[in-house]
Amino acid sequence: MRKVLIANRGEIAVRVARACRDAGIASVAVYAEPDRDALHVRAADEAYALGGDTPAGSYLDVAKVLAAAAESGADAIHPGYGFLSENAEFAQAVIDAGLTWIGPPPQAIRDLGDKVAARHIAQRAGAPLVAGTPDPVSGADEVVAFAEQHGLPIAIKAAFGGGGRGLKVARTLEEVPELYESAVREAVAAFGRGECFVERYLDRPRHVETQCLADSHGNVVVVSTRDCSLQRRHQKLVEEAPAPFLTDEQNAELYRASKAILREAGYVGAGTCEFLVAQDGLISFLEVNTRLQVEHPVSEEVTGIDLVREMFRIADGEALGYDDPPLRGHSFEFRINGEDPGRGFLPAPGTVTKFAPPSGPGVRLDAGVETGSVIGPAWDSLLAKLIVTGASREQALQRAARALAEFEVEGMATAITFHRKVVTDPAFTSDPFTVHTRWIETEFVNDIPAFAAPVAEDEAEEAGRETVVVEVGGKRLEVSLPASLGMTLARTAAAGGARPKRRAAKKAGSAASGDSLASPMQGTIVKIAVEEGQQVNEGDLIVVLEAMKMEQPLNAHRSGTIKGLAAEVGSSVSSGAVICEIKD
Repeated sequence: MRKVLIANRGEIAVRVARACRDAGIASVAVYAEPDRDALHVRAADEAYALGGDTPAGSYLDVAKVLAAAAESGADAIHPGYGFLSENAEFAQAVIDAGLTWIGPPPQAIRDLGDKVAARHIAQRAGAPLVAGTPDPVSGADEVVAFAEQHGLPIAIKAAFGGGGRGLKVARTLEEVPELYESAVREAVAAFGRGECFVERYLDRPRHVETQCLADSHGNVVVVSTRDCSLQRRHQKLVEEAPAPFLTDEQNAELYRASKAILREAGYVGAGTCEFLVAQDGLISFLEVNTRLQVEHPVSEEVTGIDLVREMFRIADGEALGYDDPPLRGHSFEFRINGEDPGRGFLPAPGTVTKFAPPSGPGVRLDAGVETGSVIGPAWDSLLAKLIVTGASREQALQRAARALAEFEVEGMATAITFHRKVVTDPAFTSDPFTVHTRWIETEFVNDIPAFAAPVAEDEAEEAGRETVVVEVGGKRLEVSLPASLGMTLARTAAAGGARPKRRAAKKAGSAASGDSLASPMQGTIVKIAVEEGQQVNEGDLIVVLEAMKMEQPLNAHRSGTIKGLAAEVGSSVSSGAVICEIKD
């Protein structure tokens, strides 16, 4: 391959562009309208506009991505993670267009991306499994029947989901219908398909996974294990490699089962086999992610293997040429998400007015933002990843505490406040640790103050843009530019970018005060559960908001009658906007 189109955005697009440059391969970025000036656009050798200001109208539009590949002369496509990375139809379309697909065969994506089919593959491979429905369920009644037979809690999972989206855990029979509906909605919004299956949910397990590589010559290696138990809303926040505190027998079983599953699936490329490890040591297969994962850097740091460049080699038909690599040291990854740990990790879009990352021994940063980046509610909340490596787990934690203390992000809430606290929490630093996948929600003492949000003074309207025609080497090009490219802009650029005007910061208020129920975050209303004049009890569901690809239920803060319900499905609401009043 000579030129790779990167069908993604943010930090992973920057990461792939850098691997291209290291390997002497040309790179092509694509971008939606809001990403016109994003970091990943400048990281690549050239960039093509997709148009659109939502994922569906840009990065998820197969025709637009393939058109950009044809226009740019790219001969290969790397999908990153998310978006189209696990879409078998897209993979097939890339191959049909005569391009190299830097990922697993479409049939392997199809088989493993369907979590029900993946369970069958795992069974044939002799991998350990908990009880689950053999096929997708037809509705909430079937979910209730499974729970009555196998017991609670149960996990309702999108068959084509991943990344915590379309995954709901029911602990009572009464909440099953609402959780089932929410799982289907999230799955359709994120993956275009809503089928769900059900399985027994292991309480307080660890989440352990294996980073694997498989070539087209039948070789499969496990690069390293990882522990990803620190999660909220079933989405990872902190990951580490290798997975600590496992017995030699557990480690051997993880390696064996992973290789057996990938061979059974006819897998080629980078992939991750995920497992749950119960408190009694029982290992249960969870799923295979048929793509590069967010947390891949920790495996790179403890082995010296560049996983993206290995994906290039495998796609080019080369053999791996090595067995399971020896491990050295210990590495942590901290996801710097745009969310507020002090308000239950609510998504918090905004503008990054200052981005000053740390450096020093053992520190790596994979970022997709910089000072001045605007983070909208339509996109994923991941801004950057801080990866910290040491000779031992203890040293890596010490370095992490120092690096996180140095890390400065201003203008919007981020998960840094949580990370600073967790790296000194005995539950996480102890040998062995006691964290599990629900530890943050159930045992973590969250006394982190809510983010004091800056409020811009009368924000100036976004500067208009105009299209001008230029000639480059005799080729006519239309260029979209800010309408005012005068000395003011030049001075701003020379000064490193001006920060927006700010009033004194004010603390984010509660979502409910008095009679009013207000939105705790900027988002889109995806469900309204009540009507004007309806009687509700405290805790009843009122509306469901969606932001940064996650749903957030908004419940009644008191009992009473719904008045002034102004919400509409599909409408956008700002943080603090009143949804309705609940009157006596």
